Amino acid sequence: MAATLNRRVSPRALWSNARGVVMLAMNYGPAEDPLAMLDRPEVGAISVYARHRDYHDVVKGRLKTLAGRLVAAARPTSAQVKVFVDTAPVMEKPLAEAAGIGWQGKHTNLVSRDFGSWLFLGSIFTDLALPPDAPESDHCGSCRKCLDACPTDAFPAPYRLDARRCISYLTIEHKGHVASEFRAAIGNRIYGCDDCLAVCPWNKYARAGAEAKLAARADLTAPPLAMLARLDEPAFRAFFAGNPIKRIGHARFLRNVLIAIGNSRDGALAPLAARRLDHPSPLVRAMAVWALARLAPMVERIRLRDVHANEADDDVAKEWREALLPTAGA
Repeated sequence: MAATLNRRVSPRALWSNARGVVMLAMNYGPAEDPLAMLDRPEVGAISVYARHRDYHDVVKGRLKTLAGRLVAAARPTSAQVKVFVDTAPVMEKPLAEAAGIGWQGKHTNLVSRDFGSWLFLGSIFTDLALPPDAPESDHCGSCRKCLDACPTDAFPAPYRLDARRCISYLTIEHKGHVASEFRAAIGNRIYGCDDCLAVCPWNKYARAGAEAKLAARADLTAPPLAMLARLDEPAFRAFFAGNPIKRIGHARFLRNVLIAIGNSRDGALAPLAARRLDHPSPLVRAMAVWALARLAPMVERIRLRDVHANEADDDVAKEWREALLPTAGA
């Protein structure tokens, strides 16, 4: 097939049981080392895929254009098409492997010999009779760099992911409190985690993404935690307009930022955590207490606890009790 999502990655067709699935990939490779931000605790580390416009909109637009061309090329024969980009329970990675785009690596994500780990996937379901492509084989070999790089040991075995331990899940999909055992390992990651992707040796062939609409915003490459912690809800919505981070909502965003502040070891950020002790969400109040336990001296923690002695939420109250232990903040 000649049509492409961008100039670098071609679509592949998977044909099965007289029904066609066209799998497509778009390269979003970063121009710099995404792990460099982890050495700067004063800033928030944002996953590469979320540093620009919401990829769902960009990829879906390209899919619709290509689907329209497929329908036009089928005339006078009628054709049915339907596009999906994370909008239905489509097993995109196995389908992409079967269509020859890449293979599912030991980190469970798709890996390409041409583009490494940095690919968005989409699909077009159609009843057109399209020629199939050969599937891709596994090229991970004995390498386990992605497994060893995980900060929270989220891979119980190669090709298996325990999402409950995954930082991407915890900072994006998880709606509740983040368990204390994972908070320090999260570091300054406020949205997603790229560690297992970034260390893949196949990235030596990766290229920086060429799609202008997915170019990283300068203010999302290394946003200061102090600035992010000051965002109220309207400012949060405005700052992340058109960006996937907006999807998690202000409270979960602040939860993540406060964990990063607690991990910063910068006492100058403690007042910003203290400002969130009155936030209506227990998610935010709990992590404000946790951050203060790591940043503020005991005398200040006791003073703030006395001011907020009427805390009614059990989880937040538990954080206060632990914040006043002699070992708190160690």
